[in-house]
Amino acid sequence: MINLHQFANPARFGRLSRAVLPWTATATVVLFAAGLYYSLFASPSDYQMGDSVRIMYIHVPAAWMALGTYLFIAVMSAVSLVWRHALADVAAQAAAPIGTAFTVIVLATGSLWGRPTWGTWWEWDARMTSVLILLFIYLGYMALARAFDNPQRGARAAAILALVGIVIIPVIKFSVEWWNTLHQPASIFRAGGSSIDASMQTPLFLMALAYAFYFVTMLMMRIRADLAANRARLLRLNAVE
Repeated sequence: MINLHQFANPARFGRLSRAVLPWTATATVVLFAAGLYYSLFASPSDYQMGDSVRIMYIHVPAAWMALGTYLFIAVMSAVSLVWRHALADVAAQAAAPIGTAFTVIVLATGSLWGRPTWGTWWEWDARMTSVLILLFIYLGYMALARAFDNPQRGARAAAILALVGIVIIPVIKFSVEWWNTLHQPASIFRAGGSSIDASMQTPLFLMALAYAFYFVTMLMMRIRADLAANRARLLRLNAVE
């Protein structure tokens, strides 16, 4: 059984992140370069949507990461509440702005794609509305974490909200099946296999990997910054005493 507390030591995390960060940052740059090349130049246009299909290579991986990041926050929140893991709250709160950015990208690129495809920038269909709710949950989580003078109370309240808010994930996932929506159903991870041509899957998965490595890189950088800020705050409090 994995001992979660072995990763709770900030000094150990600092050593690990220093070793890993150069590799994840390099992978992020390389994957984004390859993904954007394939997305913009090497992949074919769609016979119906034309070049606007290229928005998919930004939109879909961002949607995966928006949901994946929220799941990460929920797991870290559960770890914090159950096991009092020292870095769990720090990791969850560090991930929240990154997940928020992914969600904004999803909504923005979805609107850009919807205008030429559906003839409107926004439609209150189930998928779009549920993703908008996810954005509000992200914003509420970050606000609640900073709403208390005591950081521990704020972290606990935010962790509870994260666990309650996890119900939005299956709603987003199955919204196109539960309700009549303009949004198309799953095209990749579905029974019967992907309906997307292999030439379009390559840039899609390259961009997905680029987003994933970007998340890991930014997460470690934000955790390191938050730990440094916490140390500085404790030093100031000790100096006052």
